[in-house]
Amino acid sequence: MKKNLILLAACGSMLLAANESKAQDAAVVVDETVVNITNVECKDHYYSSWRKNWFIQLGAGAHLPFVEETRFNNDPQKLITGYYNVGFGHWFSPYLGFRFTGFYGATHWNDLEWGKAKNANLNVELMWDLINSAHGVNNNRVFSIIPFIGIGGAYTWDYEGGNGNCTDRHGNLKANVWTMPVSAGIQLRFRLCKYVDFFAEGRFMFYSDEWNRNAINRPFDIDAVATGGFNINIGGREFASYNPCEYLDYINSLNNQVNDLRGALAATAAALAAAEAQLPCPEVQPAAPARKPAPMLSAVRFKINSAVVSDQEMVNVYNVAEYMKANPEANVIIRGYADRDTGTSAYNMKLSERRAQSVYDILVNDYGIDGSRLKCEQYGSDVQPYAINNWNRIVIFAE
Repeated sequence: MKKNLILLAACGSMLLAANESKAQDAAVVVDETVVNITNVECKDHYYSSWRKNWFIQLGAGAHLPFVEETRFNNDPQKLITGYYNVGFGHWFSPYLGFRFTGFYGATHWNDLEWGKAKNANLNVELMWDLINSAHGVNNNRVFSIIPFIGIGGAYTWDYEGGNGNCTDRHGNLKANVWTMPVSAGIQLRFRLCKYVDFFAEGRFMFYSDEWNRNAINRPFDIDAVATGGFNINIGGREFASYNPCEYLDYINSLNNQVNDLRGALAATAAALAAAEAQLPCPEVQPAAPARKPAPMLSAVRFKINSAVVSDQEMVNVYNVAEYMKANPEANVIIRGYADRDTGTSAYNMKLSERRAQSVYDILVNDYGIDGSRLKCEQYGSDVQPYAINNWNRIVIFAE
C-alpha cells in the first residue's frame, strides 16, 4: 500500500505544475533526479464515440431563383416553388460537423420569357456551432446558431420555355444540365428533446450561368432557399469532457502522504542506526507509544452522472475504514453532492443520495464497519463545497 502511494505521488509531483493555464516546459526533482516535463493546459477537453452524434434531417420549404434579366412582374409569388429536403450528418466535436443534404423541386423563372424545369441536387457541407464556440459547450442548450458552407452536384431536366441559348454539340437546346453549386447559409436549431431538434434554415446556392439553360450577362445564377423541419439525433447529441487538472488536489494530498512516509522512514533509519551503535544489546527501554493512525482522507470523487466508486478513489474509502477500526469511538457522516451545471436540482439530489449510499455500502459490506456508526446526508447541487464546478461531484466525510 505504501509503495503504491509513493509511486502515485511521484507521478503526481510531475503534474503539479499543470495548474497554469498555458502549456510550458518545466523541470521537477523526483528522488534527487531532475525530470523535464511539459505541462498540460487546464481546460476541458470533449470527446465522444464515433457511433454517437449522427443525425437524419427531414424538411421542406420554398426557393426563389435569380437568373438573367429576372422579372417579377409585380408578382414574385409566381416564381416561388416548393422544395423538399432530406439529409444526414455527424458532429465530430461540439463545434464542427458535416452533413450530406439533398433537395428536390420544380424551378420557375422569368427572363423575359417564362421558363420552368425540375431540379435535384446533393451537397456536402461543413457546419459550425457558433453558440458552443462563443459561450462554452452545453449538451442541454435549447437554441443554437449554425453557419454552414458546402459544395455539391445538381441535375436539372424537363425544361419548358425560357430564353435558352445553351446547346449541345448538335446545336439543339440542352435537354438537361449538370452543374456544381456552392452553398452557404445559417441554420437556427431548437432542441425539442434529447433525440429531436426543430430547425429553420436559409441558404443561397450559386450555380453556373447555364443552370436555366440560358448563359448571358453574369457568371452564375443564384437560388434563395428557405426550409424548416426536424433533425432526428441518433443516440442523442452529447459530448463527455475531462480536464487534466481536475485531480490536482488529490495528487497534492498523495504527495503530502509520500512526504510523511519519507519523514517516518528517515526517523526509523535514524533509530535503527542508533540501535546498531549500541550493540551488544543495551538495556531494554520502554516501548514508545503507538502512533495515532493517520487522519482519513476527506473526500471521494465521482465521474459525471455516476455513483460508482472508481478504483482510484477506493483508496480513500479504505483509509476511512482503517481510521474507524483504529478509533472505535469515532462516528462518521457521509455527505453526498452533485455539480450544479448538469441535471436538475431534483435529479442531482437523488444522485448525491446514491453517491453517499454507495460509499456507505462499501464501508459496511466490504470493510465490516458497523452501520450504526455511519450517517448519510445528501445535498444535491443546492450546496456547492467548491468554487470549481467539476470538484462538486463528490462525497465528503465528517465526524
